Amino acid sequence: MTQNDAPRDSMRALRLSAFKSPPMIESVAIPAPGPGEVRVRIKACGLNFADLLMVGGTYQDTPEPPFTMGMEVSGLVDAHGAGVTEPAIGTPVAVFGGQGGLADYGCYDAARLTVLPEGTDLTEAAALQVAYGTSHVALDYKAGLKPGETLLVLGAAGGVGLTAVEIGKLMGAKVIAAARGPEKLAVAQKAGADVLIDTDKDDLRAEVKAAGGADVVYDPVGGDLFKSAMRACNPEARLIVIGFASGDIPQVPANHLLVKNLSLIGLYWGGYLAFKPEVVTESLARLVAWHGEGKIKPHVSHALPLEEATKGMELLKNRKSTGKVVITTG
Repeated sequence: MTQNDAPRDSMRALRLSAFKSPPMIESVAIPAPGPGEVRVRIKACGLNFADLLMVGGTYQDTPEPPFTMGMEVSGLVDAHGAGVTEPAIGTPVAVFGGQGGLADYGCYDAARLTVLPEGTDLTEAAALQVAYGTSHVALDYKAGLKPGETLLVLGAAGGVGLTAVEIGKLMGAKVIAAARGPEKLAVAQKAGADVLIDTDKDDLRAEVKAAGGADVVYDPVGGDLFKSAMRACNPEARLIVIGFASGDIPQVPANHLLVKNLSLIGLYWGGYLAFKPEVVTESLARLVAWHGEGKIKPHVSHALPLEEATKGMELLKNRKSTGKVVITTG
């Protein structure tokens, strides 16, 4: 069913009916915004590795099925709930809702909206929040990355890794990008990486040490790469744990942290929305400004229609994408 075929009081939504079952497009009622909410006519939704975990029921913030999938969206303000008058109808916005984004419409807390400049590419805007937000909060707020320091990015061509390369370079760091194969390394190099390490064939520890060691490690991968990266750290280095795309959660010997005066930092970006939302909102305001100034540009390797959302998830699962996969709804 296309949007033009859908009845006016219903919409398309990619729904997960049970964990480990394939999500399916269903026709559901268009939601009405509640008090304090805004309804958004969704134009694009960025996919994330967390979407794959949600299907399996292993993500830390997975709701009980059935629910509509899709964590981060961009679109146009379509309706106001009680007590809300802004942003005006038709205003372009981005919002992280955690779910509900793979649909034609979604309702969100008005306080969570990030207003976008007129003319913003909404496909790029849908790729901006989770990936860039994670990297900016990690490198700036959590690790305090300084100009002249060396940043090692694992999984450097992936959804979050590529943004860490870009932001690290923007913050004045020397960036070492570690990724699998020359094609992915070429993408990281284009984003600003100074040193390239092919994790399919190179000795990560030896190559990082030869480049002067790492002051900050950005790790969305885990497993053996984390262990090698930790051994290549300089004294007082900070290791930021973002996720475990390898499926292997490393166990860290505390004595190794002690001997080199290392700091191990965990970051769950979405968690800040619950206890310190200003960290996210201030970061997103900075990122939107950088995007408007042309300082950052999301790399979208695939933009697919809603009917092909599960294909987009397969691209993530099989590591066939670079940067972001974005689902468009027209």
